[in-house]
Amino acid sequence: MNIILIVFLPLLAAIVAGFGNRIIGNVPAKVVTTGALFASCALSWPVFIGFLGGTSSAEVVPVLTWIVSGDLNFDWALRVDALTAVMLVVVTTVSALVHLYSWGYMDEDPDQPRFFAYLSLFTFAMLMLVTANNLVQMFFGWEGVGLASYLLIGFWFKKPSANAAAIKAFVVNRVGDLGFMLGIFGTFLVFGTVSIPEILEAAPAMAGSTITFAGMRLDTMTILCLLLFVGAMGKSAQLGLHTWLPDAMEGPTPVSALIHAATMVTAGVFMVCRLSPMFETSPVALTVVTIVGASTAIFAATVGLVQHDIKRVIAYSTCSQLGYMFFAAGVGAYSAAMFHLFTHAFFKALLFLGAGSVIHAMHHEQDMRFYGGLRKHIPLTFWAMMAGTLAITGVGIVGLGGFAGFYSKDAIIEVAFASGTEVGQFAFFIGVLAALLTSFYSWRLMFLTFWGTPRWTQSEHIQHALHGHHDDAQHDTHGHAEAGADNPPAQEDAGHGTAAHAHGAEHHLPGTGGYHPHESPLTMLIPLLVLATGAVLAGFLFHDKFVEAAEGATFWAGSLAFDEHLMHAIHEVPLWVKLSSTVAMLTGLGTAIFMYFFGKDRPARLAATFSPLYQFFFNKWYFDELYNLIFIRPAFWLGRLFWKTGDEGTIDRFGPNGIASVVASGSGVMKRFQSGYLYTYALVMLLGLAAAATWIIVQGAS
Repeated sequence: MNIILIVFLPLLAAIVAGFGNRIIGNVPAKVVTTGALFASCALSWPVFIGFLGGTSSAEVVPVLTWIVSGDLNFDWALRVDALTAVMLVVVTTVSALVHLYSWGYMDEDPDQPRFFAYLSLFTFAMLMLVTANNLVQMFFGWEGVGLASYLLIGFWFKKPSANAAAIKAFVVNRVGDLGFMLGIFGTFLVFGTVSIPEILEAAPAMAGSTITFAGMRLDTMTILCLLLFVGAMGKSAQLGLHTWLPDAMEGPTPVSALIHAATMVTAGVFMVCRLSPMFETSPVALTVVTIVGASTAIFAATVGLVQHDIKRVIAYSTCSQLGYMFFAAGVGAYSAAMFHLFTHAFFKALLFLGAGSVIHAMHHEQDMRFYGGLRKHIPLTFWAMMAGTLAITGVGIVGLGGFAGFYSKDAIIEVAFASGTEVGQFAFFIGVLAALLTSFYSWRLMFLTFWGTPRWTQSEHIQHALHGHHDDAQHDTHGHAEAGADNPPAQEDAGHGTAAHAHGAEHHLPGTGGYHPHESPLTMLIPLLVLATGAVLAGFLFHDKFVEAAEGATFWAGSLAFDEHLMHAIHEVPLWVKLSSTVAMLTGLGTAIFMYFFGKDRPARLAATFSPLYQFFFNKWYFDELYNLIFIRPAFWLGRLFWKTGDEGTIDRFGPNGIASVVASGSGVMKRFQSGYLYTYALVMLLGLAAAATWIIVQGAS
């Protein structure tokens, strides 16, 4: 009964808030949705604790008979095991806190009931996905989170950029979903069922079998796993299908936190771990997962180095951390992947909501080049984001402990080395390098935001606030021209002709122009405090349960493939491997300190010296431009061809429009004979008789 309440309370709340909308008003809508999520959260933690303590066992709760069609026969049922329990607390905890946070962040928005209804619908869809007992039910939740993300990314639909971002997310995910659908179809064809337990039980026996695909005879499980993984690449924004994720920042900041920490992007990692016994039968598929994950980790980290938008830096950080999760799964350490997903949920939600608090304090300015010195003005937000930064960069001491990321990310790096494979070694070195870059861009964000000279009066948003102008409800955007690495563009209306550098610039701002950043309300600060606690303690508290096996038993028994020997090998890796991520973290921190505290213009000079590389990273490896050239322009050209030449130029011209033109021309001629004069009608009759007689004579002659 509890699992039914956990899953369906958010749906009920979404229906009440969505259909009630302005009839019930803002406060009732917020109370219903937030209350439902906190209730689901309160019910989820005992389920999770029960599996941690070994007092609970896996069960399937039937809801209703869903589809009976020939050999395709399955119920709508909710599966509860250790993997589900982890996802339940991640989804409901983050979602509940995001709901509460949104009370303050969205307080001035005129469409609050719609926003909270979408949030609850998003949560319900994700809960349906993680409790699925069959692939069709998983696909229902899979598409549900896609729909909800489209609605929330484009929530401020009057902004063209928000609409474009929502469409981009929807279209890119449809590419991945095509692969996922083909994987489901193929799995049903091979196994004769869509029941996940039955498929996983039969999967080992299919190892080595072949199937005809695209006219070739190929390994069955490799084809199925790769098709399923394409779906995971779309949802979890892996390299190639990642382009929608940064643009998703057009949605309100609470949406970003929910997407990146608990719902949509975690779906792909969850799916691979849920179907891990299938992936274990295909070394080729696991190799692909490892390479794609490692490549994504380093790609996103390089892009995050040079972004100016505070939310985009954190967005690329998510993309990079998801890469870690996938290459952990690729080397067979599914438990380490889920452990990082679990800890990542806390510190990534914390960083996004902390960024939202900064944006709120800075009148919706998102460009970090217009921040500086904020730690004295918003100290609670500063310390919360400090906890998140310490967690994501993996601060800790080997043998003693540290923040959440220290446990989970280090476990992934160590297990990649311990795997002993060539692709595992590749993932290990990429993971260490990505850890160094993660440390640098994370501390760069902190230094640009909270240290240095205030640069606020150069912001257009702040200028509007100072002069009594008000932005509409469509926040979270900026349109500043680029002015080099970490240099704010000069604003003539701000009274400064040159750009002040982030730290130690020759042209300091003389003051803050009367603008004073303000700390966020309690509804926004309480979630930060809770998430900060998780960022500090989650790794320490749950490390042993997630990655260890005690006396041959593991927390994950029956819910994912657990390689006890591989996880035990973590303890036997050389000391330099254990220290590698810590050294990388310290190197990144030291580099950031050197760049932003000891020198006037080092970032700008470095960007100018390596301008091609800087532009390559800043323009996200030109993936968007490449896709625009290869896919978008040809698609638009083809669309215009069918529209202008095909539809209008051919079908309409010779079809409806052509016939209408003939009728119009004919009627124009015929109306000339309707003059009302008797001799006109007599002439017409005579011509008609002559034509009839001629026809008869011709027919008779033939």
